[in-house]
Amino acid sequence: MEKIRRASHAGSWYTDNPQKLEEELDGWLRACGLAKSSDVRGVIAPHAGYSYSGRAAAFAFGNIDPANISRVFLLGPSHHYYTPKCALSRATVYKTPIGDLPIDMEVIEELKATGKFESMDLHVDEAEHSMEMHLPYLAKVFRGYEVKVVPILVGALSAENEAMYGQLLAKYVDDPKNFFSVSSDFCHWGSRFRYTYYDKTHGEIYKSIEALDKMGMDIIETGDPDAFKQYLLETDNTICGRHPISVFLHMSKNCSTKIKIKFVRYEQSSQCKNMRDSSVSYASAAATKVDG
Repeated sequence: MEKIRRASHAGSWYTDNPQKLEEELDGWLRACGLAKSSDVRGVIAPHAGYSYSGRAAAFAFGNIDPANISRVFLLGPSHHYYTPKCALSRATVYKTPIGDLPIDMEVIEELKATGKFESMDLHVDEAEHSMEMHLPYLAKVFRGYEVKVVPILVGALSAENEAMYGQLLAKYVDDPKNFFSVSSDFCHWGSRFRYTYYDKTHGEIYKSIEALDKMGMDIIETGDPDAFKQYLLETDNTICGRHPISVFLHMSKNCSTKIKIKFVRYEQSSQCKNMRDSSVSYASAAATKVDG
């Protein structure tokens, strides 16, 4: 029985016109001018409306060489639905305006059998944008290739659960046919986000935000989930995909493949100059297999 997850944010967060969407994605991918690499095993990419973060996201998805990949694990944070666990999709197909992505039911069943996951209802799945915003890029990059997706909604996990899911999923990193798409925006700054941390030594507010984000990005690049946890405790930085990123860091730490994360792009939706302003930061990274 086919169970379809509609592209519920098409027409609002990004265009539902297939031709226009193709042109936009093409333009951004071309503009970032990245060479595809078969060593790139994962990305961290933003998930805001495409008019805000579409360009930044291209710097993640532009690294992907689709040739030998047959499965994409999609890890996104939960914005509306509270769960202390990770949840699996009940859908069998994820639709996008430019092509549909089938769900890997075999892996979903395998993960279900661990007893560690819950299943999310279709309405929870369709209300969530964090994974959907990666789908058009994935549909574009993997066009013409047989690829399936494994969507995992990452809830408000404790540090222990982040480590547990990281260990559980680590074995999938060792299969070179698997790819990982980790969804996160970075600092949400401003009174509407209830976060107005400002270190004046950096100059303007937006410079302080950049320094704060860059510190977090540097720590993520070390691959150390405990250091990242510590950074979040100390700064309270409003990185909405902190749990998916943490799970991915634990996966990288527990697998036998050596993975190096490198950020390649950083942008802000606007430059905050006073306390009435607000902005969201977008950062894109590639997770590459390294020898040794």
